[in-house]
Amino acid sequence: MEKRINAEEWTARFRAVGLDDDAQGHWHSLFERENPSGHQSFLEWLGLPEERIVQIRDRSSIR
Repeated sequence: MEKRINAEEWTARFRAVGLDDDAQGHWHSLFERENPSGHQSFLEWLGLPEERIVQIRDRSSIR
């Protein structure tokens, strides 16, 4: 069985390649703008609770 990555592991990978909080926010905004349903699916895949998904997507649509 495949192990799913969680949000903390994903964030650690972003940091490892040099993405700070601002760059990660930009990444989410780009994802939200170009593929909102894909962004939703990705956040669900990470196992985030719905409340957190709503926060991320709301913040992403403002940028």
